[in-house]
Amino acid sequence: MVTIVTPGRAAAESHDNARLRAQASAEFGADRGGAAPSGECCDWGGRDSGDAHAAGGVPTTDDRERAVWAVLESVPDPEIPVLTVVDLGIVRHVRWWTTADGKPQLHVGITPTYSGCPATEVIRGMIRAALEREGYAGAVVEEVLSPPWTSDWLTEAGRRKLESFGIAPPERSVSNARHLFRAPVVACPRCGSHASEKVSEFGSTPCKAHYRCTACLEPFDYFKCI
Repeated sequence: MVTIVTPGRAAAESHDNARLRAQASAEFGADRGGAAPSGECCDWGGRDSGDAHAAGGVPTTDDRERAVWAVLESVPDPEIPVLTVVDLGIVRHVRWWTTADGKPQLHVGITPTYSGCPATEVIRGMIRAALEREGYAGAVVEEVLSPPWTSDWLTEAGRRKLESFGIAPPERSVSNARHLFRAPVVACPRCGSHASEKVSEFGSTPCKAHYRCTACLEPFDYFKCI
């Protein structure tokens, strides 16, 4: 099941995994995403009942959200499998809602990396399959379209994984649109030299450009600033 929602606010800075969880918790009560269900957010015993959970009581909402984030951190990007969907920064929220009949329902919000990305539908299916395997049947995967995804949202762990995989991560922020029309100076992920040149605007996928290092002579992909 896919629902499209457009929340009115979200952080635009770079995220690491912990910050993504913090963002989800911050948005949990402040922003319900416009087209959210008519039910209420589940409390599951309250956010201050961690001691009860530690003593064997009912898990809190935060405990359940963390468990879902752990599942999402195992879902790879189908185009760059060294990254997870959390590394990409496309997971916007994890929320539990109470439906009209009083049952809990999980909602996961994701933002496509760019319009028309062929991997978007595959990612939705992979997230749903991973959640179902862990017992979260009937989870709703929502598209969050505003604000649009930016490569600034790649986590630091994700950037390191790209580099170790032989893909140069984005070189700079894209807060200024003029940066999109200038070829960046890209460091070679193999030898670290900045003596590189762009061979083609498109690499193995549309979101990457093809470069060549003039120091070590190795070709490599560059993850574009978006």
